[in-house]
Amino acid sequence: AKYTGPPGLMALQSHCYPQGMPALELVSLTKRFGDKTAVDGLSLSLEPGAFLGLLGRNGAGKSTTLKMVTGLLKPTSGRIRVLGLDLEADPLAVKRQIGAMPEDMALLDMLTGPQYLRFVGRMYGMPDALIDGRREELFDTLDLAPGPKTLIADYSFGMKKKVALCAALIHGPQVVFLDEPFEGIDPVTSRTIKDILQSLQQRGVTLVLTSHILEVVEKLCPLIAILDEGRLKGFGPLEDLRRSGESLEQLFVDLVGGAQKGALSWL
Repeated sequence: AKYTGPPGLMALQSHCYPQGMPALELVSLTKRFGDKTAVDGLSLSLEPGAFLGLLGRNGAGKSTTLKMVTGLLKPTSGRIRVLGLDLEADPLAVKRQIGAMPEDMALLDMLTGPQYLRFVGRMYGMPDALIDGRREELFDTLDLAPGPKTLIADYSFGMKKKVALCAALIHGPQVVFLDEPFEGIDPVTSRTIKDILQSLQQRGVTLVLTSHILEVVEKLCPLIAILDEGRLKGFGPLEDLRRSGESLEQLFVDLVGGAQKGALSWL
């Protein structure tokens, strides 16, 4: 399946991509852990500027997929191409162009937030002045103001999520992968993050987001992919997938199956 983003976004990225080159292409992507197949022959293609909501029940393969496309986990088989680059053949070139916010955040807890972002920025070859300027802007936008000597280990869960988002965006990536970015985030910051993501998409950045908050995905993501037991159950523009008046929740339940368990026996 293939989807072309909103008109005009390809033009914004013409200096980065050959005409018609997908921003992300997965071909028969498979990951097995022993006898369990976590991702089973996943194939899809995203054009620059697409905003994909990747959905599925717990254990459906969403986080495993994101770990593979960001180079954190090696596929059992299949191919991953990002911005025309093969991830297996040229992993460093791919990682320079992407931003990732993994589910577990993977922060360096014994650094302060500014120290951690200085470390991340340097890994991308950014000068310190640029790192610090962007960090100040990100902290201000996300209302993140930890004490100057407070370690990340002492941050609240929500503050850690904000730092992880800053680390994913500080180098100006062309493709961004976000695993549950709204979990543990207050409503005001949630609105700010939505605005940031929509602004990125308008500038031609390709985004892939997982979330169990279907109302957020329904409002943010014009493109939907639904996984169940590692297999792609539905992919395409939301308006094409759902029937007239059907909510994303109902579409999701229809595709993956929603057993009616009923009430608990003692309640």
